[in-house]
Amino acid sequence: MIQPPFLKPGNTIGITCPAGYMDYKNAETCIHTLQQWGYDVMVGKTLGSKSKNYFSAGDEDRCNELQAMLDDPGIDAILFGRGGYGLGRIIDRLDFTLFAEKPKWLIGFSDITVIHARLNRLGIASLHAPMAAAFNDGGFKNKYIQSLKLVLEGKKMLYETKPYPYNRTGKARAELVGGNLSLIAHLAGTPDALNTAGKILFLEDVGEYLYNVDRMLWQLKRNGAFNQLAGLVLGGFTDMKDTTRPFGKKTNDVLRDIFAEYNFPVCYRFPVSHDKENVALKSGGTYSLLVTPAKVQLKEV
Repeated sequence: MIQPPFLKPGNTIGITCPAGYMDYKNAETCIHTLQQWGYDVMVGKTLGSKSKNYFSAGDEDRCNELQAMLDDPGIDAILFGRGGYGLGRIIDRLDFTLFAEKPKWLIGFSDITVIHARLNRLGIASLHAPMAAAFNDGGFKNKYIQSLKLVLEGKKMLYETKPYPYNRTGKARAELVGGNLSLIAHLAGTPDALNTAGKILFLEDVGEYLYNVDRMLWQLKRNGAFNQLAGLVLGGFTDMKDTTRPFGKKTNDVLRDIFAEYNFPVCYRFPVSHDKENVALKSGGTYSLLVTPAKVQLKEV
């Protein structure tokens, strides 16, 4: 797996919104923080655009701006303003030829899972990490934002979490892949479907009905996505919804039942999510996962 160069003061970070609309004001703290870290910031026109619908701009304009940033040798990393929905509409229009010759860190989560999956297929690591709006919640004092800063500087991170009754103990050392459950299910059957065999998979999601979480997990299960996992990291499943007639299980019960038959180590409530608790993880990086009755440890090696 190719790892892009880490950043140094004076490097340039581009900000673009390849999916949903984002108000420029929501990115101001992010821009100022990146500048305080010593980076130059280049803001694309899709951030704070005059779009009147869900998307930050039309498909062609979003695609063209992202393509320009991918190809621009003066941009050393790209931080996506937000996710939402839209990358699936343009991913096959993007040309990664020049990018692959000189990779740079692509940073985001949610709909950005589509980008992470494409880069994983190309053998290039990327960062599943907080995006622009997350900087509004504490800035320098936010340890999750700080994790992004440290990873961009080249530090290998160690994350520890408390035990949870549903955890399955064990250890694994493997490549880490994953992201948003909805997008990973959406990619099944496409050229960018995640190859999970022999890897540590991490999953998170937001705002889904419980039956739909169950359905997406069954889709991936029937597709064989869990058959050869080395380990599983389950993050936040936030703002889950139930139907008028209850589904009958809470989120973690849905997850436990899906993965009950396997023997790889599993941890729950890891801080990767759509909420504030969202640490920076290298998609395509090699990690060791240790799950014991006393703690969970995920360490880049």
